[in-house]
Amino acid sequence: MATSEQLLSLIRAHYENDNERFKTVALQIAAHESKIGHTVLAQSLKDMVMKQKANQIVRSIKPMDNSLITQRISKSRKSDLIVSEKLDRQINNIILEFMQRSKLSRNGYINRRKILLEGLPGTGKTLTASVLATELKLPLYIVQTDKLISKYMGETGTKLRQIFDAISQDIGIYFFDEFDSIGAERSSDNDVKEMHRVLNLFLQFIEQDTSDSIIIAATNSGRLLDQALFRRFDDVLRFDLPSSNEIKKLFELKLNKFMSSKTINQEIIDLAVGLCHADIAKACENAIKQAILNDKKYVSQNNIKEMLIERKIVYQSKEAK
Repeated sequence: MATSEQLLSLIRAHYENDNERFKTVALQIAAHESKIGHTVLAQSLKDMVMKQKANQIVRSIKPMDNSLITQRISKSRKSDLIVSEKLDRQINNIILEFMQRSKLSRNGYINRRKILLEGLPGTGKTLTASVLATELKLPLYIVQTDKLISKYMGETGTKLRQIFDAISQDIGIYFFDEFDSIGAERSSDNDVKEMHRVLNLFLQFIEQDTSDSIIIAATNSGRLLDQALFRRFDDVLRFDLPSSNEIKKLFELKLNKFMSSKTINQEIIDLAVGLCHADIAKACENAIKQAILNDKKYVSQNNIKEMLIERKIVYQSKEAK
């Protein structure tokens, strides 16, 4: 039961239009009810706060020079994501479990909310985080990993603690991109004592976290990550280069009204094999711009071929170096 002081704080916050204070006190009451075994009431209070936050207009966060977290406005929908059937099921499960987390909680289970995304650059990891934020009506917070790492002893750990404090206080999607920088194998040759300590701290923080936020870490290579990390995540989503069927769907999605029945054939699909989702999307965008500038209603086969070859040449030149 709420204390008299908490009731007074709630009423005061209401009449002073202090939404943040109101939310904080409500969550404190929910935490207390959970501790004394009133889990259904506790979850109901959390859900009410969550619903109110989702219905509010997302506030803009003015990034500071030394800001560790920036907010990104997400408009990507599930239909924007072209992935394998297995990945699609995993993403659907994350969405379903979050939306029905009260039902899971009543039966003693927690929704999967600590997710590791693994795959090559441009295969949809960041887009997946954005899609989850849109579908779940949650703000998307990007953790600035490059600002997290400090040359001063102990400072990185302090910053990491601040991030997890934010995760527990403000419900949202928290996206750790390029997670390799803090999640590298502890026994690696380039390991230093400070990074060893930071990784241990991260393992502690993520294991202790009981918030309603969803934590997403993304890496280009899971082989670089410490094996202890995998046990802390509820699910691992592996992203691969698109299959021929996914490439066809990507063309249909990205070319849209600029695609005729003759624009895409098997030769073009085969040409796109080996490119990531982002490169195919960029090739489509460049082909559409060329069609518009030449007053064409549709993208031609030759045009899309040319743009795909351009993307491949970029990688060939990089490999030559």
